[in-house]
Amino acid sequence: MLTIHKNAEGSVLTVALEGRLDTTTAPELEQNLKDSLANVTELVMDFAKLEYISSAGLRVLLSAQKIMSKQGSMKIINVNDVVMEIFEVTGFVDILTIE
Repeated sequence: MLTIHKNAEGSVLTVALEGRLDTTTAPELEQNLKDSLANVTELVMDFAKLEYISSAGLRVLLSAQKIMSKQGSMKIINVNDVVMEIFEVTGFVDILTIE
C-alpha cells in the first residue's frame, strides 16, 4: 500500500510517499505525477516514510527525472537505509539527486 501526499507551493511540488512503492502501487504514482508536473520547475520527493521501492518504482522515478530534467530539477530527500541501499546497488545514486 502507498499513500501519496502532495504539496504545491508556486512552481515547487513536494511529493511525500508513505508505504511501499512496488509493482502494485507504481502505476498510481506514475499517473499522479503525470497529472501534477505541468507547471512544476522543482520536484521534491520526500521518502521519510517510504519503506520499500521495487524496480517498478525505480522506473517511475526515472520517468519523472526525465520530465523534470527538461523543465527544472528533481531531488529526493529523507531516504532511509533500506531504500538507499537499493539506490546504491542499482546505480541510481549516480542518476538521481539524493539529499
